[in-house]
Amino acid sequence: QVQLVESGGGLVEAGGSLRLSCVASGRDFSFNTMAWYRQAPGKQRELVATITSSGSTAYVDSVKGRFTISRDSAKNTLYLQMNSLKPEDTAVYYCNVRTFPYLDWGQGTQVTVSS
Repeated sequence: QVQLVESGGGLVEAGGSLRLSCVASGRDFSFNTMAWYRQAPGKQRELVATITSSGSTAYVDSVKGRFTISRDSAKNTLYLQMNSLKPEDTAVYYCNVRTFPYLDWGQGTQVTVSS
C-alpha cells in the first residue's frame, strides 16, 4: 500500500524556519518528479515546489529564494526547507507526485506563521 506521511510542521514566528519531511512508502519513488503542495484555509491547494528524479527544482514565485526542496531517494524521503517564513505561508503542507494521477493524499503537516 502506497503511503505518504508528512511531518515537521509547527508554529513559528515570522522570519523563522522549518524543515518538512515526507516519507513515501509502498513503492520506489526515485524515478518520479515529486512535489510539495499547500492548502490555506478557504483556498485551493497550490503547488509550491517540485523536484525531478535528477534533482532539478522549480518553485512558485511566492517562495523563490526562501524555500528549498530536496530529496533522498535512498530513503524515499522528500524535504522542504522553509526560511524567512511569512504569515501568508500558513497552510497545511502535503507531498505528492507532480502529475496526475496523484497518490492518495497524506494527512499533511500544519505550518502556522505568526506575525
